[in-house]
Amino acid sequence: MPRVLIADDDSEVRAVVKAIVEREGLVPLEAEDGLEVLGMLEAGQPDAVLLDLKMPSLDGFAVLEELRRRAPHLPVVILTGHGDVETAVEAIKRGAYDFITKPPDFNKLLITIRRAIERGTLEREIRKSNETLELSLEHLLGRSEEVRPVARQILQVARTDFSLILQGETGTGKSYLAGIIHTISKRAEAPFVRVDIGLMPDTLVESELFGYRKGAFTGAERDKPGYFETARGGTLLIDEVENMTAHVQGKLLSVLESKRIIPLGSTEPVAVDVRIIAASNRNIMQSVEKNTFRDDLFFRLGEFVITLPPLRDRSEDIPLFARKFLAEASLELKKQMQGITDDAIALLMKHSWPGNIRELKNVMRRAVLLSGDGVVCPKDIDIVRKGDGTASMRLPLSLKGAAREAERETIMKTLRQTGNNKAEAARSLRISYRVLLEKIKRYGIH
Repeated sequence: MPRVLIADDDSEVRAVVKAIVEREGLVPLEAEDGLEVLGMLEAGQPDAVLLDLKMPSLDGFAVLEELRRRAPHLPVVILTGHGDVETAVEAIKRGAYDFITKPPDFNKLLITIRRAIERGTLEREIRKSNETLELSLEHLLGRSEEVRPVARQILQVARTDFSLILQGETGTGKSYLAGIIHTISKRAEAPFVRVDIGLMPDTLVESELFGYRKGAFTGAERDKPGYFETARGGTLLIDEVENMTAHVQGKLLSVLESKRIIPLGSTEPVAVDVRIIAASNRNIMQSVEKNTFRDDLFFRLGEFVITLPPLRDRSEDIPLFARKFLAEASLELKKQMQGITDDAIALLMKHSWPGNIRELKNVMRRAVLLSGDGVVCPKDIDIVRKGDGTASMRLPLSLKGAAREAERETIMKTLRQTGNNKAEAARSLRISYRVLLEKIKRYGIH
């Protein structure tokens, strides 16, 4: 049953409130001063706190501040005298849920407690959901420092209706990320539709996006809904949005502002409820500065902008993706695979990956196909060659990347020298055992 902590130095007030709480089927806990409140919090968090502002040892404001720090989602209801209402309002500004004047109106007290408990329960569920989602995103996107801001941004924006711009080099996973955002959005049950502007002739973009009516042009023998209508209620991903002509950019801006489309050959507007995600392998703001992309459309589409880092700047994610793609290719090719060697991982981490994650996926598919014994080795890694016949390999481009690669090589060498004795390796490297385990996990060392 929900537990309510009654914090008041007046034993009579505590007794009255305790009786009300018990009658409602809740479990009362009691504290007579501020230090006792914090001590009880250590023993187990209640579901709500009724807090008097005037108590010995620590006053209510000091206790409230500490509760906000230790348990930010714990609802706190202030108990106050009639003359201290202004003070109670100040407590709400500092994070209290509500306040009740003494002597309390029993009905109002119970309603406030119940609502506070429901609020706390909802916030805990949301927090737990976000923590679970954060772990899932780590598995889907990677664990590197460079990609963590992307995961945080997804958590912030996915459940809103903000229009988004996803930008990043070819192959960084923009379409994949758009699908993730749709899946965890409130539109997840509605369609997710992707249109690639770069694959479409300029003359067809308008009719494909907005649809047309029979007789609109030669060959229009029937009504055809456009991508906006197909995606109604869901999410429309417009890939390579920077390739739109100025005319279509103007039409798209009008649709975003009015939430209506006018199919070709029609004068009747059609209401559309669609969330737009635009993707580009360029920095759209640079296109705006060059006057090739409308600034008003950029600001309308870019209510939230997420930039995906290239794989060469997040090399510590390569082991995670390599093993993930190995497993996927194993299923696809119906080939039993045991894993990938450390030397093969090291080889992958030295490649420049101009094609980013898409290139890595293709390399791993070929490696699974070429592997003869179920273990991917360096000989199975078929890196695409450059025109001069040399492998497209390089040292990491950034100082941070070079430091990470050197650290990974040092750890692998030390583990080999110690016969994989991690405790001895940690002593040799002069780091703690726990830190060594974290680095082994981060770099995908096995």
